[in-house]
Amino acid sequence: MSDGLDKVVPTAAEAVADIPDGASLAVGGFGLCGNPMGLIEALLAQGATDLEVVSNNCGVDDWGLGILLAADRIRRITASYVGENKEFARRYLSGELEVELTPQGTLAEKLRAGGSGIAAFFTPTGVGTQVADGGLPLRYGSDGSVALASRPKEVRTFVVDGREREHVLEESITTDFALVHAAKGDRFGNLVFHASARNFSPLAAMAGRVCVAQVEELVEPGELHPDEVHLPGIFVHRLVVVGREIEKRIEKRTVRATAPAGGGT
Repeated sequence: MSDGLDKVVPTAAEAVADIPDGASLAVGGFGLCGNPMGLIEALLAQGATDLEVVSNNCGVDDWGLGILLAADRIRRITASYVGENKEFARRYLSGELEVELTPQGTLAEKLRAGGSGIAAFFTPTGVGTQVADGGLPLRYGSDGSVALASRPKEVRTFVVDGREREHVLEESITTDFALVHAAKGDRFGNLVFHASARNFSPLAAMAGRVCVAQVEELVEPGELHPDEVHLPGIFVHRLVVVGREIEKRIEKRTVRATAPAGGGT
């Protein structure tokens, strides 16, 4: 095995040590599933601030990206879901945080396209709304007025399935760094994600010019079957092992009533 292909670094602190103030980050996770908490906590301790973050959501008040937000480290976030984070909503509405709300599927494709070298794409999602027409509040003033609004985007008509339909031009996203969590990975950076953690994490990883991944289980090259790999190691630059005993949270627990034994429907 060539040492040049071994991407494992000893600690999360070392893995994020060179992330500077003002850096842009694509961060994986879906709700509280697959949050790269080891890397987020290391970045919190490292001290980088004025960060621009792209992620499906911003965690909750005391978990996920919410801990960076609460520490006033995030200047701007592009997300599709405010979620259960009250501090996120408060900072946005008070003008302390710039927020670009983006349709979930569009955000996923913007990350994938960026990682694939595609500059932009047309989608029907958002046509006829402020997403396309502009005027979506990006930042509020302290008095509640809109201090910064989104600009109009190009709209073109294409024939799809035999009929004309309008589409809006969306630019792809690339970031300085990406932080992701995977269930398993090998030393070459090939990653396997678990369940819904796969929704955004591979796409975020692709979009980062430097991708840092934390993994629960590290295996040797060749132990992962090619069909098992969700993200090839070409997109991953640093790997940190966090183990299987890390804390995992549930954003909202729902208890479903069950019928008593022997009862009817």
